[in-house]
Amino acid sequence: MGPTQINGLPAHVLLVHVVVVFVPLTALLLVGSAIWPGWLRRLGIALPLLALLTLISVPLTTHAGEWLERHTASTPQIRHHAELGDGLLPWAVGLFVLALALWEWQRRTTRGARSASGADASGADASGTETSGTDASGNGVSGTAASGTGPRSLPGGPLRIAAVALCAVVAASSLVQVYRIGDSGAKAAWTGNFSSHSTPDQHG
Repeated sequence: MGPTQINGLPAHVLLVHVVVVFVPLTALLLVGSAIWPGWLRRLGIALPLLALLTLISVPLTTHAGEWLERHTASTPQIRHHAELGDGLLPWAVGLFVLALALWEWQRRTTRGARSASGADASGADASGTETSGTDASGNGVSGTAASGTGPRSLPGGPLRIAAVALCAVVAASSLVQVYRIGDSGAKAAWTGNFSSHSTPDQHG
C-alpha cells in the first residue's frame, strides 16, 4: 500500500511529518475559506487538491506505522498510539469532502451569478459598451453589457452558517486528533528512554 522504509529508516517516522503539516494546513484553509469567500476564490481547485493529498497521506502513514509496530517491542503506549492513529482517517475524509463541497458550491454560485448578470444586462452588447434605447414612455435609456462578473461570494443565511459551523467542527476535531496522536507517539518513543539528569561526557 505504501513504503515501509525510506533510505534505511522506518517510513512512518518520516511520513508522520507530512500529516503533521498537511492536516493543520488543510483545516486552517478550510475554515478560512468557509468564513471568507475571498480565500476560496484565490485558492480555487488548490483547496480540494490539498485536502486530497492530506487524505492520501493518512493511510500511507498509518500503514507504515503498522509495519513499524510489528517490528518493535509491543508496549501499552505503542498500542495506544496505533489506536489513535487509526482514528484520524475519518476526519481526513471529512476535510476532503467539505473542501470539495465548498469549491463546488463556490463554482456553481459564480456560474449562476454570471448567468444572471448576462440575462439582466438588457440593452447592452457583449463588449461592455453602452447602448441606448427607449422605455415604454419613450424616454431614452442606456445600459452596459454584462462583463461576465457578478457576486462571487457564497450565499448567506442558515445554510452558510451551518457550513461554517460544520467546517469548524471537523477542522477542530482533526487538529485535536493530530495532537493526541503526536503526544502518544512521543510518549511511546521516549518513555523510559532518557534520563532526567545530564549524562557524563562520553568523549572526555
